[in-house]
Amino acid sequence: QVQLVESGGGFVQPGGSLRLSCAASGFPFSMYAMRWYRQAPGKERELVANITSAADGISYADSVKGRFTISRDNKKNSAYLRMNHLKPEDTAVYFCNARVYGRPYWGKGTLVTVSS
Repeated sequence: QVQLVESGGGFVQPGGSLRLSCAASGFPFSMYAMRWYRQAPGKERELVANITSAADGISYADSVKGRFTISRDNKKNSAYLRMNHLKPEDTAVYFCNARVYGRPYWGKGTLVTVSS
């Protein structure tokens, strides 16, 4: 079955960096686009970044452009989100997402807390 497992979240001070990982299994990873979403307390889930199957198309939310970098390793069935210059407003649970066989799949998320 399709599984997405996020890791790499934690507590970081403003201006710091984190690298999130998403380990995928149960589907042909190299054939599907991958996305990172986040959900802050009391807010709706929002799309943060998207990467196409061959990594030839990448897009970001305006709020993270220039600070976050999405990437993938199709040999490792993994996607990543490098987050630099973190701000308190980046505090959220970050989710990995893929739309496989016509339906969306989600991991359980990893919490990122940015605070001094």
